Amino acid sequence: MKSNTQPILFEDIEKTIKQLRPDTISESRKEVLQPLADYIQSKVNNNLEIRINFICTHNSRRSHLSQIWAQTIASYFAIKNVFCYSGGTEATAVYPMVIKTLNQSGFKINVLSNDKNPIYSIKYSNNEHPIIGFSKTLDDDFNPQSQFAAIMTCSQADGGCPFIAGAEQRIPITFEDPKAFDNTPQQEEKYKERSLQIATEMLFVFSQIKS
Repeated sequence: MKSNTQPILFEDIEKTIKQLRPDTISESRKEVLQPLADYIQSKVNNNLEIRINFICTHNSRRSHLSQIWAQTIASYFAIKNVFCYSGGTEATAVYPMVIKTLNQSGFKINVLSNDKNPIYSIKYSNNEHPIIGFSKTLDDDFNPQSQFAAIMTCSQADGGCPFIAGAEQRIPITFEDPKAFDNTPQQEEKYKERSLQIATEMLFVFSQIKS
């Protein structure tokens, strides 16, 4: 159940979350998501920090959407000690449509560094630390080196990385790549669709956690 002491999210993000429909998730998909919920619950039960690293090939789209929505929804439910990260098998750059999609959902985003691999400050609440978004490898010093769950968000990274050094658990939760619609009339719609799917599934995961 949602706590009354959770950080106040930005109004548009609250609206987005309240419109999500986790009841539409299929039973087969829930089975894919359940290991992540179980991992989080085991950490909560033992009063341990919860570190989740969302991993994709280029750390440019799905892994960032997953990291940001997971961190935001953990705060929405006032689940403490959740630290979400993202990484890739290689570093590229966050794709600009990801930033635009998050901005349209209510996130407040500032560009901290605007080079080939921009660094973004992504805020979901006035009083919470911003998420620092940039493309990095999964073992980058910015990410945890041990005691974390590795969530494989794309089939290519899932197939190419059967072992993640330092991970306590490796959980495949793959999403279709909105990159397929880059530079098409459907681009904006498909990025929003993927973002909302990820948000919905993270809402399902964190809604199960009992403190």
